[in-house]
Amino acid sequence: MLALYISHPQVRIDASVPVPDWQLSDCGRARARNASATRWMAGVGRLVSSGERKAIETAEVLADGRVAIEIRAGMGENDRSATGFLDPPAFEAAADRFFAHPEKSYRGWERAIDAQRRIAAAVDAVLTGHDPSVPIAFVGHGGVGTLLKCHLAGQPISRLQDQPAGGGNLFAFRLADRAVTCNWTPMESFEGFDHGSA
Repeated sequence: MLALYISHPQVRIDASVPVPDWQLSDCGRARARNASATRWMAGVGRLVSSGERKAIETAEVLADGRVAIEIRAGMGENDRSATGFLDPPAFEAAADRFFAHPEKSYRGWERAIDAQRRIAAAVDAVLTGHDPSVPIAFVGHGGVGTLLKCHLAGQPISRLQDQPAGGGNLFAFRLADRAVTCNWTPMESFEGFDHGSA
């Protein structure tokens, strides 16, 4: 059986609002609604979300009242509060540095190596005692999702493993051995829990 890690889709960027409080944009909400109607989402028996608003909103739309949402500490995006809002070009350059130098802090950001340990521990804690016959989905963020993917795949931290721009992507991994079974895929396009589960 597979587990899924889903990154929230597009958000309303607002420099006056702390990033953890950003909401989904109309486009992001529409994409989440489309994903909520997929066959794979109908099979999800457990849904675990980061506590950031955009992740919770994504989980709520995906669940559509069919499954309870669990909010878990430790699943938030890498802490970038030291710099506050960065415009897109500056943010992309900062993200490049974050991934390229995982043991160094970029201007006070949480180090990539620390964020990776945090997200891996949070996912492990959820899966400890989880019934492996129940499909589970984690809803979170692209940065820590990429760090988790690198960890599960036994690969060095690298932005080469990052999701496509815009968010709203997922990757799958087997519950039995935590092996990654597919690369980042738009959440509307995923083929289902039987995809790559053998």
